[in-house]
Amino acid sequence: MRYRSGLAAHFLFLGAGAGQGRGRARKEEMDLEAVLTPVLENEGLELVEVKMAREGGGRVLRVTIDHAEQPLDLGTIAAVSDKISRRLDLEGFDPGPGSYRLEVSSPGIERSLIRPEHFRRRVGDLVKVKTTEPVDGSRTHSGALVSADAEAIVVAADGGEVRVRYDDIASARTVFDWAAEQKRSTR
Repeated sequence: MRYRSGLAAHFLFLGAGAGQGRGRARKEEMDLEAVLTPVLENEGLELVEVKMAREGGGRVLRVTIDHAEQPLDLGTIAAVSDKISRRLDLEGFDPGPGSYRLEVSSPGIERSLIRPEHFRRRVGDLVKVKTTEPVDGSRTHSGALVSADAEAIVVAADGGEVRVRYDDIASARTVFDWAAEQKRSTR
């Protein structure tokens, strides 16, 4: 699933039991981003990422949310988790046989950067960007995020500034400078 293009995340869930006496179609395609975004916008929040993963023999639906202006507290995350769960039930979300676990969280201190607006908010921060193909001879670029426009970002890496198009980004995240924070906290 790629968010770089601005396309919504679509999941196709095929499962035995879906549509058997529960009013659900045998094949169900659900645009989770479209289903969850209104729930979050009503709370003044944004959807950062949604993905289904296999973990410990079960399935986990991970929903990452954020608030543009302030950190999220545990009470807000718990309340939104309940609303998301109810909305998924109302929409008939059924990823197939067996159960799944819903995890709702904030992006954390080292957060994924997915959409152009995420990059724009983090200009000046340290980032690590991995590309699908080498850019200026490397697939990994770490340094300060200098700029983010509609098509690309610029990272001030060790070898100079590198421009990376959003379509070439495999993954990106902020990097917390633990050493600098340690120095600040011991003063």
